[in-house]
Amino acid sequence: MVVLSEYIELSSSSSSKDHKYDVFLSFRGVDTRYGFTDHLHKALLDANISTFLDDEEIETGGDLKPELESAVKASRASIIVLSQNYANSSWCLDELVLILEQRMTSNQIVIPIFYHVEPTHIRKQESTFGLSMAEHKVKMEAEINENKRSHLAQKIDRWIKALTEVSNLKGENANGRPETEFIEEIVKDIYRRLCISSRIPLQQLFGMDTSIKFVTSWLKDASLHTTYVLTILGMGGIGKTSLAKYVYALHSHEFDTSSFIEDISRRCGEKFNGLLDLQKQLCDGISKKSSIQVHDVPIYTLKIENAVARKKVFIVLDDIDSLDQLDALLGSKPFHPGSKIIITTKDAWVTESCALFKTVGKPMHAKHLLEGLCENESQNLLCFHAFMCNDPKVGYEEVLEKLVKYCEGHPLALEVLGKLLHNRDVAYWEGCIEGLKKEISSRIRNVLRMSFDSLPSKNDQDLFKHIACFFVGMDRDITETILTACRMNTRSGIPNLIDRCLLSIGWNNEFKMHQLLQETGRFIVHQESPNKPWKRSRLWCHEESFKVLKQKKDKGNLLGLALDMRMLEKETLRASFVLKTDALSNMDNLRLLQLNYLNISGSYENFPEELRWLCMHGFPLNSLPLDYPMENLVVLDMSYSNIESFGIYDSNPQRAEKRQKQLTESCLKDKRLLGSLKILNLSFCEELRSLGGFEELPALERLIVTNCIGLLVVCESIEACVELFLIDLSYCNNLEKLPKTINMLKKVTTVLLEGCNLGESQMEIMDMDSREIVKAKSSSSSVVEAIPSDLKFFAVSLPSSLVRLSLANNNFSTESFPLDFSWLFMLKDLNLDGNPIVSLPNCVRSLPILEMLSMSECKLLTSVEHPPYTIKELDLGFSSKTLLRKVVFDLKMLPLKLSMLSDHLALSSIEIQGMVKIQPMVGVEEKVLCSLGWTNLDFLNIMRVGTYFRGRGSEESEIQMYYEFGIFSTIYGGKEMPNWISCRSKGPSLSFTIPSSPNNLRGLNFCYVYTFPFPYDQFILLPMITISNLTKNCTWIYNHYVYRVNVGEGCVILLSHWMFGMNEMEGGDQVTITTVTEEVEQLTEECGVSFVFDDGNKDEEEEEDVLGYYKSWNHIIGGDLSSFQATTGEYYLSSRRHLWHGGTGMVPFYRDVVKKDSPRYKGKYYIFLLDSILLSLMYYLLSSIVVFKRKVALELYPKDSPTYVITHVRNLQKVWKSQKLNWSWSWSWSRNIWLLGSLKILISTVLKLIIILLKRRCGITTSIQPRNRWDDQVLKEVLVENYGV
Repeated sequence: MVVLSEYIELSSSSSSKDHKYDVFLSFRGVDTRYGFTDHLHKALLDANISTFLDDEEIETGGDLKPELESAVKASRASIIVLSQNYANSSWCLDELVLILEQRMTSNQIVIPIFYHVEPTHIRKQESTFGLSMAEHKVKMEAEINENKRSHLAQKIDRWIKALTEVSNLKGENANGRPETEFIEEIVKDIYRRLCISSRIPLQQLFGMDTSIKFVTSWLKDASLHTTYVLTILGMGGIGKTSLAKYVYALHSHEFDTSSFIEDISRRCGEKFNGLLDLQKQLCDGISKKSSIQVHDVPIYTLKIENAVARKKVFIVLDDIDSLDQLDALLGSKPFHPGSKIIITTKDAWVTESCALFKTVGKPMHAKHLLEGLCENESQNLLCFHAFMCNDPKVGYEEVLEKLVKYCEGHPLALEVLGKLLHNRDVAYWEGCIEGLKKEISSRIRNVLRMSFDSLPSKNDQDLFKHIACFFVGMDRDITETILTACRMNTRSGIPNLIDRCLLSIGWNNEFKMHQLLQETGRFIVHQESPNKPWKRSRLWCHEESFKVLKQKKDKGNLLGLALDMRMLEKETLRASFVLKTDALSNMDNLRLLQLNYLNISGSYENFPEELRWLCMHGFPLNSLPLDYPMENLVVLDMSYSNIESFGIYDSNPQRAEKRQKQLTESCLKDKRLLGSLKILNLSFCEELRSLGGFEELPALERLIVTNCIGLLVVCESIEACVELFLIDLSYCNNLEKLPKTINMLKKVTTVLLEGCNLGESQMEIMDMDSREIVKAKSSSSSVVEAIPSDLKFFAVSLPSSLVRLSLANNNFSTESFPLDFSWLFMLKDLNLDGNPIVSLPNCVRSLPILEMLSMSECKLLTSVEHPPYTIKELDLGFSSKTLLRKVVFDLKMLPLKLSMLSDHLALSSIEIQGMVKIQPMVGVEEKVLCSLGWTNLDFLNIMRVGTYFRGRGSEESEIQMYYEFGIFSTIYGGKEMPNWISCRSKGPSLSFTIPSSPNNLRGLNFCYVYTFPFPYDQFILLPMITISNLTKNCTWIYNHYVYRVNVGEGCVILLSHWMFGMNEMEGGDQVTITTVTEEVEQLTEECGVSFVFDDGNKDEEEEEDVLGYYKSWNHIIGGDLSSFQATTGEYYLSSRRHLWHGGTGMVPFYRDVVKKDSPRYKGKYYIFLLDSILLSLMYYLLSSIVVFKRKVALELYPKDSPTYVITHVRNLQKVWKSQKLNWSWSWSWSRNIWLLGSLKILISTVLKLIIILLKRRCGITTSIQPRNRWDDQVLKEVLVENYGV
């Protein structure tokens, strides 16, 4: 993985910046200075652990005591070597006292080493420690000076306490152990505890932020049900190892033991006992070394199993490529709780197939797929290695863009090429790019080749080569049909390629392969015969294919050949070259042939008989040649051809009779022209008029005839295609007749009729009695007939076997559909996009197992009521304003994915059941308002409100009542809250205790008065409301459905009712409510609450009925808010965000906006202050101009005059006082946008003044028109003419 040279310092090592040393060594010199302590000191230094040793760190003749104290305090840890004569030294004992003090006050790590002494002797001052302490007492008693004696007595007491304390600490005992092994364990322990590995400068990875956060989050997840095996997947060179190394260095110290085993695949392959060496490395890393030599893999596996069961371990196994490796290194027994294993591999199948996952208590498993870098990250990485900076040099932009595109975000390729091109000129870069077109860099190729070589069979390798050469970008199902016909095993082969990250599937079911992998596969084929392309197995290069077809060489090795004349560089060849069919006569093994836009002459009898795939785009003839041996052909693609008819159906009787005779002769020879054909593609054949001859296609499975704008007729003989399961006639908009016999096809599951203009006809059910309808449901008979308004006969028969049906863009109105679709009892996917439907057709409700319904871009759609309860996905997306006003679901409806872009939905009189309901306040029942505790609001009926929404712009309507998440609200202009709002507070927040009451709390009303003091912004951004129940530790953050409002004045009142129940709020709970917005200029003047309790005098059932409909919604407070949960106990309630993401999940709101002390909020606030300061300067500038030259001022600001700035400045003090923040804030480019805007205003003002003065000097007079700006072109001409500017 490519990295930057700048290093990052990890947070875990931040404390090391405050310390001069890692370790202070306290020891008795006469015992261990030249032996054990010296060896320990060297081992610590070798491990990059800075260590204080008295004779090395203190200058000769210096005062030892102060420097020793400083060294102890400047160390992160202390190792105390307690030897026999340690207590003899008063300095040692003083060090011990100081070290233990540091342990208590500074959390210093203390490791006692009992070097051939017993902890009990130290604790009880026995043996040599007893003798030493007795000597100290004798010295104390012999002291004549009373003060010194008292001082010594106090020190001895501290020494005794220190010895007792240190003897009780967990330490290391050297008795009976080899010193080298003992020292190694000490060093390893201190290395882990001091997080030395995290202090090593880590190289910053490009484009890995998201992956680092994901893996870090996974590592820190300590929940009981967490996954503890993570597989990092990706193609070779994509950065798997670099990511694993990074997080290992970051977090390995957090575990009891850890081990990183790198490059497993290569090390196992290079050495006979490679796996045994890896086991030994892992065993030594996570457990104590054993003197017993093991030479058996199963025994080592048993040792590993025992080790991981006892300790919380962190293991990284890098580049696993076989089950044997995983089984040997992980075993099959459970790990200690909290252990984490990261596996990097190119094979997704390996991990979950190992022995560990076959046990009863198999571990939880997570996967993380690494993909390429984005374009910007790729450019930065390439620039760093090529130019040693993040930006391209001048003149290199074009070649840089080409290389970035070539590498497709592959980090290794970007690094290799960047280093190769370092300090090279543009010409060298261009030469390198030309060379890459012919051959990929060897270092990159070798890495990618490893994945190919690891494929388990020749079948899989051949599949990879076939796809790399011919089928990248093609539909998976079609490609598998072709390759299966070539006798290749695709059922296991394709999954193997996908698991090894050699292949992926796109959103449209197409094969995708990284360009470098594709070039690697093609290079492997190229090496079969580098200089003689006709001897290779596959030819994909159009120039080489062209040359081979022109040459008379033996081409018997060729399995596939592709030639597209449009891809040749010489345009003259495209028009002049005519391929003689004889050129294909020697290709006996050819299975795959693509000849696009090629003029062909000669008899087609010479075509290879073993062809399985023939692609002939732009075929020049007007009909299919019958002398072509196509008995084995499985896929025929003649898109964009000049063909006029297919089969024997022809408007020309003589030509039809001739073709019938040829077909009859073919049948007499026991041959069918296309007897094996499974897929026929005639798309974009604009000259195609008729489609028939289906008797010759008994094996046909897919009929793809899209965008054939001249197609008029499809022959009734289609009933002969008994294997047919897909019919695609999309955008054949002149089709006059569909065969009624389609309903005879029992295997057809997909019919696509998009854009066929079928809406000119009206679909209605044929007259049938109930007995016939029942019979139709159990057979394939047609029950639908289309009768056009212009009396042309047009019949549509839909088989009952249909699973997917598309009628998109057919100009169907709601009335165009039949009353019943129930005979389509297998239909699961229905597409009605782009039709002028007003409401959901009744026939859709009759579909018994419908799962996916799409009605996007139906611009006249106003309501979708009671779709089938079986639906799982409903698409109502729009790209512009929509008329949709009502979406209502069945009560039995299961959770579904609703795709709808809220930006285009109406902001008044709309209901999306379960999500949001908006209705005019004048239409809300009085008993509903009373139930909410809302009274005396009649004045709202005559008021208006303006709203603004991205996608709809500004709109005006009556005052509305909004309902979402169990929250009712209304917005109107005014300065006074309702008088029944009892508990009030100045400012944006209030805290209170819910009062106790004998009646149940039904909800609370929250109201705030909100101002925007500056007159230039008409629409006010509504703030978020955060309600926190501190007692129950629950928080609800509500972002209103409406984006911005305009009430015609500077004060906005938002009144809301929150339907809290006993589980959310009850008497005695401590609650805080806060309003916050991103717009720091906007102010909450006042807010308040009132409480709504049950009325004991009223019938509870009646009360329940009033709000019963609203309480029946699922996603409300007290209901299921799991999709809106940001963290435990915290919910972010936003319909806009939920609808934007299609109901599939909620993206947590950027919480910095909610917290006023966040950097983001502070940034906006202080930029606002700077903005205000700049406007103040403008104010003073304009003020002086007003005094002396009022006319100039009006020319500067004809629209608003100086009033705009003056009003702004007068409001500064008000805003300033309302924001109580500190001044700690860091700059970033995104936070400077407002400041730059203000600078622009200031500079613009000064420039305008200069221009006005220049105009005056030039004698130009102007009439002042308050709402017009000066013509820039006129000013430019004046400046050029008079000043040469």
